Parts: sequence; C-alpha cells; structure tokens
Amino acid sequence: MKTKLFSLVLMLTVIVGYAQQDAQYTQYMYNTINVNPAYAGSRGALSLFALHRAQWVGLDGAPVTNSFSVNTPFNNSNLGLGVSIVNDEIGPSTSNSLSADISYTIPMSETLKLSFGVKGTANLFNIDVTKLNPGDQTDPQFQNFKNEFNPNIGAGLYLHSDKGYVGLSVPNFLEMNAYNDNEVAIYKEKMNFYLIGGYVFDLSPSVRFKPAFMTKAVEGSPLQVDVSANFLLIDKLVLGLAYRWSASVSAMAGFQISDAFYVGYSYDFETTELDKYNSGSHEIFLRYEIFKKNNKMITPRFF
Repeated sequence: MKTKLFSLVLMLTVIVGYAQQDAQYTQYMYNTINVNPAYAGSRGALSLFALHRAQWVGLDGAPVTNSFSVNTPFNNSNLGLGVSIVNDEIGPSTSNSLSADISYTIPMSETLKLSFGVKGTANLFNIDVTKLNPGDQTDPQFQNFKNEFNPNIGAGLYLHSDKGYVGLSVPNFLEMNAYNDNEVAIYKEKMNFYLIGGYVFDLSPSVRFKPAFMTKAVEGSPLQVDVSANFLLIDKLVLGLAYRWSASVSAMAGFQISDAFYVGYSYDFETTELDKYNSGSHEIFLRYEIFKKNNKMITPRFF
C-alpha cells in the first residue's frame, strides 16, 4: 500500500511537473544519436542500435524506455543520415517519437572533424486515464484526453576524432504543451540542453581507459550531471562505473561479441529516498554494425 501510494504521487509529479523530460539513459556514450543529430554517420559504418531500460523496478508506474536507431554515412560524401524511434512510458502516459537526422562533417585536421546536425521529430503523447483509477469515471475532466501530436526540430555540434569527442545539442527547440485547459497544461516539455564529452587513453596495448560525461540542463529542473569511467580490456570486454549527481551509482559491462556485434548492460543503484521503494534500474543494449570492406575498423573505437 505504501509503495502504491508513493507511486501515485510520483506519477503526478513526473507528468504535471518537469522532472524527467527526454528519456534518461545510463549508457549515453553509446546512444549519442538520440540527443545529438550531428553524431549521424560519425562511426563510418551502418550502425543499428536497440536499447531497453527499466527504471526503478518494483515501483508501480516507473519509467520504461525502448529505443531503436540506425545511422550511416551517405555514400562517400560528408553527409550522415539517421533515424530513431523512442517509446517512453511513465505511469499512465506514453510518448512515442520518430526522429530523422542529417549531419554534415568538415575535416578540421588529419585527425579532427567537426559535424553539424539537424533533427526533425514527430511525437505522439497519450494518457491512459484507466490507469489513474479516478473515483468518478464519469468526471468530464477524464473524458477529453486524446492523443496529442507534436512536431519538433533540433540541432547539434559534434567535434570528434578517433580518441575523443565533445558535443553540444538541443534535440527539441519547440515547447510541447499537452492537454491545455484554460492556458494550463497537464504536461509540458521544455528545451533540453546537452553537453557531452569523452576521451580514450591507451594505458597499455591491452587496456584502454575512457572517462566521459553528459550534462543536461532543463528550465525548471535541477542540472543533471552524469560522469563515467570505462576500461576496455583486450578490445573485447568493457567494465566501468557511472555516477549521476545526487541520484544514482551505476555498474556497467559490455562485450564485443564479434566485429559487428556489441552488447552492453548497466545496473543503477539509487542514492536518494527512492531506494526504499524500488530495486534499481536495468539497461541493456545491442549494437550491430556493417563496415565497408576498405573502411573496417581494426579495433573498436570505444564510443
């Protein structure tokens, strides 16, 4: 009963407020295309990526996210293309987004490249009122909900080499207001500003170390800062830790199954009061890549 009561409060807080805007990821360093369109095509391969995240397991109405994306360089040009689909469920609300990305890359030196990207998104937002269990099923306030369609645009910059990267992006420039009533919206989405970065250090022929960070700023919400540290061992096994400021600590692992397949997993331990009401968060992803015969990577790029 205590968990269900807390879940109801949580759902109302997330939906009515501005708490969790864009879908949240622990392994953001592998899922850059969802937050920065300039990443499209930067790996030099046709890259397919699928992710499932179950957040705050055991808590009724907790967020569940499914994401799929594909991006690739366009022929032998400086253009990159990408498409991504994100399904995000929080309590009675469901958000489905379809995005298309295009990037253009300018060589800055023999090793450094600067990419510019734009993103177009179609978002469908819905609230299932049956999950709210209203006391009066005939209340007109619960009869007027319908799917809300909202288009959006975004942009990003991505400076990268084979050793590191830094990116700045805003995936959605337009504010989304769902279910407006007398100028009051049940759900609002503000602009999310992302700053990401990482660098790979070769500690030995068989050990590589990559610290990385992601900072997200949203009007009306605390600044979110994620930092991580991963070790790549013999170009196969990845082990690491991550910390989300004042929120959670995460353990991460990954394995390069073959030149084409990479699988990753993470588990989040809550460091807030939410720890009393859930058993942590799980995230798993699979990446599959097809390289050109004359452009195949000898070793994984590690981001």
